[in-house]
Amino acid sequence: MRRDDEAGRTWIPDLLYTGGRFERERALVCDRDGRIKGIVRAAEAAGGAVRLKARAILPGLVNAHSHAFQRVMRGRAEHRTGSASDSFWTWRETMYSAATHLSPEDIYDASRMAFLEMVLSGINAVGEFHYIHHTPEGKPYDDPNLLAKEVVRAARDVGLRIALLRTAYVRSGFRTEPNEKQARFIESSAEVFLKNVERLKAELADTENAWVGIAPHSVRAVPLDFLREVIRHAVEQEMRVHMHVAEQPREVSACMEEHGRTPVTLLADEGLLGQHFTAIHAIHITPEEANALARARAMVCACPTTERNLGDGIFPADLLFRAGVRIALGTDSHIQIDLLEDARELEYQMRLDKLERVVLASEDHQSALAARLFDCATDCGAQSIGAPGGKLEAGRPADFFTVDLNDPSIAGSSTEDLLSSIVFSLARTSVREVFIGGKAVVEEGQHRAQREIVERFVALQQRLWG
Repeated sequence: MRRDDEAGRTWIPDLLYTGGRFERERALVCDRDGRIKGIVRAAEAAGGAVRLKARAILPGLVNAHSHAFQRVMRGRAEHRTGSASDSFWTWRETMYSAATHLSPEDIYDASRMAFLEMVLSGINAVGEFHYIHHTPEGKPYDDPNLLAKEVVRAARDVGLRIALLRTAYVRSGFRTEPNEKQARFIESSAEVFLKNVERLKAELADTENAWVGIAPHSVRAVPLDFLREVIRHAVEQEMRVHMHVAEQPREVSACMEEHGRTPVTLLADEGLLGQHFTAIHAIHITPEEANALARARAMVCACPTTERNLGDGIFPADLLFRAGVRIALGTDSHIQIDLLEDARELEYQMRLDKLERVVLASEDHQSALAARLFDCATDCGAQSIGAPGGKLEAGRPADFFTVDLNDPSIAGSSTEDLLSSIVFSLARTSVREVFIGGKAVVEEGQHRAQREIVERFVALQQRLWG
């Protein structure tokens, strides 16, 4: 797949996904800066085009919600803790234990492993909800953004675009004693937090494929005055805002106790929702709250693989779609990194809940359901984190992945049902090439630094858990 700079600007696959369908004999043309110039007929492509035989090209996936360090936890919390019932809250203790022991280099290695898995599965951009700021003792580093920069370094070394969503974390909860296990997360004032945000933003201003957003952790972790100040700042600076909202019933009841309102109602009443805002999870909401999110033009990010793993509840995709809310997707805790699995899970959870099939289809044609779910994994994710990709069209970057049309998981699909086969049945190993900004990041299913990334991660896991 390697090619010289001139010849490598045009690709001709067997099939290309554009305008909501697969087209034959189409060429994707991009300029020297990695931006798409257009999609033309293959016969019109200039000499030197790269033929991608038995391949389909699709726009790159966008992962809108990630906690990269939690990749070290995979498989470590799948046991009973001795509590009367295991839940998100008991899982959280394992997460705290992992977070306490990670050095800056460990966070780099864990993040790089998570990001490697992402690009291997076709993900081109990630929204990293980053909340480890301090030393294991809870003291600020000389550079308060040291750990955020390690995460950004990991993404750039893998070749992934990253929105570093720097997280505000102030307290353990309403009328709750401080938790020493959260000491690495907490910055006590909005002034300090915003100063560090602006410093990071300035330092990344000239960094390719990396930008900064703001992420108040949740209503339980951020008091209302602090929340107002940081979201106002984000809006003024045209930064994306992400926030955990109504993930757990206990979070909703705690918000009712403190504010007399549910999290979504609180945010709506305070004028904090808007097109800049993405509510992460939003599981335990009412139809009225879904309408409030829609009126504000806010987005919601679902993380079905994590939500089912933690027992959070069923994401109300039908409710949000009916209200007109755009839904992005995230891999969150990385128990599994497969954004298409998260896409299909939106529908499958509805089928189990409603005892019927094809619940989320917006139209009555072969690929309507798959197209809606694929849009969540691509364009909606890009809108949520402010990424430039999400679609293959002129002016956008050449961010795309290919699938092997002869892979057993999708072999024999027609152009009419291929998207449904990809969304509902694709094996991750069928992703063969990944291009970000026109540059090959994955070739023939392999990343150039894959062996070294895996070896370092294995050593980290042995130190951390051995």
